[in-house]
Amino acid sequence: MLCCARCFNDPYLCDESVPARAGETGTCPQCDSPNVRLVEAVALKEEFEVVAGIYEPSDDGRPLIDWFQEDWALFDPDWIDLSKATLLLAEILDDTELIRRKLVPTDASSTQMLAQWHSVRAELKHENRFFPKTVYDTDGEIVFDLDRIEQLLPHVQTSVSDLPKSWHRARIQEESAPYKAEKMGAPPKDRATHGRANPAGIPYLYLASDAQTAVSEIRPHPGEVACVAEFSVKDNLSLADLREPRRSVSPFSLSSESEVAKMRGDVSFLEYFGEELTRPVIPQAAAIDYIPSQFLCEFIKNCGYDGVTYRSSVGPGINIALFDPTSATIGDIVSLNVNSVTVELGGAPT
Repeated sequence: MLCCARCFNDPYLCDESVPARAGETGTCPQCDSPNVRLVEAVALKEEFEVVAGIYEPSDDGRPLIDWFQEDWALFDPDWIDLSKATLLLAEILDDTELIRRKLVPTDASSTQMLAQWHSVRAELKHENRFFPKTVYDTDGEIVFDLDRIEQLLPHVQTSVSDLPKSWHRARIQEESAPYKAEKMGAPPKDRATHGRANPAGIPYLYLASDAQTAVSEIRPHPGEVACVAEFSVKDNLSLADLREPRRSVSPFSLSSESEVAKMRGDVSFLEYFGEELTRPVIPQAAAIDYIPSQFLCEFIKNCGYDGVTYRSSVGPGINIALFDPTSATIGDIVSLNVNSVTVELGGAPT
């Protein structure tokens, strides 16, 4: 059975493993992609066996394909349907019986990182802000392992060159003409208030991938005018991409079951952090609720990254927070009328 890189969401399989083993070029019989390099599915067996090894039989379990989808988002249903993906997985592993078994993750594939982070964020918000004991234990015991966070970041690293070419920033326009360029960048240090990523007094530049998302982020009212500036961002910047960690992290790039098991547990933390950057916050509570994400963004900056990218909760695009506002150059500035604002209601928070 032949397959191609587009059959998989995994970055390591797509960029390295499949191309290294691929031979003939043609239309993929699995995902119907034309003019792609094809590989014998069973040639990928070694990497897949390592990942499959972190699941064990259980009467209360689920098929392996379910776990590969839930834990690693391996197959994109827009490219390959679940039935074909299941057959492909059986061919890769050369084991139809394994595909039929009910499985659960091993005990080793659940870590305490997310639970530990909940303790850290509570302390940062309400007890100790600069020297939290849940991070910097005075007895030398590691409670929340920042070194492990640093090890995880390369797995979600992306370059600006892989993202949209133009970015946008919006402000409510209170004058008759659009604001000048100097008023559309990050605020000066003495006027920088707290944000999702930045502490007060330390300005970051927040940009959106399209004008609609940029305007939506400033919560306008119908009838107001939004001033929107377009920015270009330096190509050589390195960002921590927290939009969809399960699609960014590749278990197939890891060499042992123990590494894969630990990654499965830790990726839940990365996913939660991405949601924390995205989650809407009531303005009057923002000064406190943003502190945990500010703490982690400062740590990411200290690890040498230039910013973070995350999903927008109010617009169709994505956002980036650049730690150095001079990393982007402003371009055209336009005024846009806000004609309507849509509100969606849900259940009350618990």
